[in-house]
Amino acid sequence: MKFRAKNYQVSVNVPDWHALDTALRARIAQGQGFAIATLNLDHLTKLRTPGPFRAAYDAQDYVTADGNPIVWCSRLGRQPVALLPGSDLIDPLCRIAAESGLPIGLVGSTEDSLAGAAEALRSRIPGLHIAACIAPPMGFDPHSPAADAILRELDAAGVRLCLLALGAPKQEMLAARGRTVTPGMGFASIGAGLDFLSGRQRRAPRWVRRLALEWLWRLLSSPGRLTRRYASALRILPGHLWRSWRQRHNRRA
Repeated sequence: MKFRAKNYQVSVNVPDWHALDTALRARIAQGQGFAIATLNLDHLTKLRTPGPFRAAYDAQDYVTADGNPIVWCSRLGRQPVALLPGSDLIDPLCRIAAESGLPIGLVGSTEDSLAGAAEALRSRIPGLHIAACIAPPMGFDPHSPAADAILRELDAAGVRLCLLALGAPKQEMLAARGRTVTPGMGFASIGAGLDFLSGRQRRAPRWVRRLALEWLWRLLSSPGRLTRRYASALRILPGHLWRSWRQRHNRRA
């Protein structure tokens, strides 16, 4: 499913978890790295401006739907994709790592949050080996020598799957850099996923998510930080719905 952000185009190229699972296991078997991004309206807002975020998205191997508006657009365009937000990818990705004997790394948030997330993951997924936990300092630049140092530290620790919880656009930029500096490593950008695991942030209850109201839960939890972001996202939603409807009818022609 294709989405346009002004003169830039990005595609959700993973229809569901089965497709992603199959693709990742094939890459792992061949010793290849990968990068996973999770597209949402906030990303589409950011992608409207030319710059490094676009370059980072171009370097992603797999793009999933993170947010119900992306899923709605895909259905309207008759190219349906499943909802696969970063937080929901953590456990299945870690299960693949445990089954394949791949050490994982956690990057982002704070040292306390990473420790809590690591403890939660070890208790939930037997055999999981967490080889590195790194909390970059405030103001971390994913294009800096410090970023390369983190990637080399992960590589030296034997990490082959890295969960990035730096927020957009930093996590996607670091993943893109990693595809060059450490090409045999896999990266998944998971947003606030590690903070949810550690309990530093509380995720919306499952019933709220079923009603497609997780955005409202997060907005009410942090209005000062999210009001402007969500307002910008809502402004571009009608245009994406319209273009999705046009894609639907263009496919008929």
